Amino acid sequence: MHRDATPRRYVMCPPVHFKVTYSINPWMDPTKPVDLPLALAQWEDLRDRYRALGHTVELLDPRPDLPDMVYAANGATVVDGKVLGARFAYPERAAEAEAHLDWFRTHGFTEIHEPAHINEGEGDFLVTASWILAGRGFRSSPLSHDEAQEFFGRPVIGLDLVDPRYYHLDTALAVLDGDEVMYYPGAFSPGSRAVLARLFPDAIIAEEADAAALGLNAVSDGRHVLLPQAAVGLFPRLRARGYEPIGMDLGELLKGGGSVKCCTLELREVREAASASASTAGATNAPAPCPVIRPE
Repeated sequence: MHRDATPRRYVMCPPVHFKVTYSINPWMDPTKPVDLPLALAQWEDLRDRYRALGHTVELLDPRPDLPDMVYAANGATVVDGKVLGARFAYPERAAEAEAHLDWFRTHGFTEIHEPAHINEGEGDFLVTASWILAGRGFRSSPLSHDEAQEFFGRPVIGLDLVDPRYYHLDTALAVLDGDEVMYYPGAFSPGSRAVLARLFPDAIIAEEADAAALGLNAVSDGRHVLLPQAAVGLFPRLRARGYEPIGMDLGELLKGGGSVKCCTLELREVREAASASASTAGATNAPAPCPVIRPE
């Protein structure tokens, strides 16, 4: 199966001040020191790989008082050129929200919504061709799902996370292309697993070992899938679907609970909406607008 890569535009933040001095997820252990030069080298390798693949990477200036800014995906969600800001669950990261909004204001984005409810950007909002998938259970408020649906005008699918290791949706599910995804069922409630099986019957199902390596914290351009190199079980499954997996070593950044996707915020322009509409225009079962779905 032939796959076409689509040039993407990303925002990343170098881990100049990255360290683990507190614990707000099960991956963070302040007793394990971070090798900062190695973390920076691993991050630079990811940035350079994106650029080598033809993608645009723009940089967010790090702040010394915000060591988790390297996880840029948490700072906002951008769909059709519209920016939904973040509101963080923990005070340690709260100031990151305004730092991201300042970046968007100075880079020509005009449709910006400051949220009333807690959401941690693309940590818990993942965008497919037809839906916005929205995680809840550990960080984001369920009320943020209605807020996102109203702002973006796209149907939002609520999914309950039940395993604290997968505290954000982007640690348990990755969007590959269009409405194609891969995910780890064990991270979700029974009702949410049923919803995922119905929406994505042909999804790649990850084994526990690959999920535990944060193999689903991945980024795809429609052809190339950048993911943690330790998630070896996902590589043949991706190749069988026509994708080209690219293993990345972000072991130092894993100490903070993030990998490829956590470090990458995608800027989806208006043209993507037109492309998605065109791709579904001839579908006989194209989804109609619907309210937020909340599986029990």
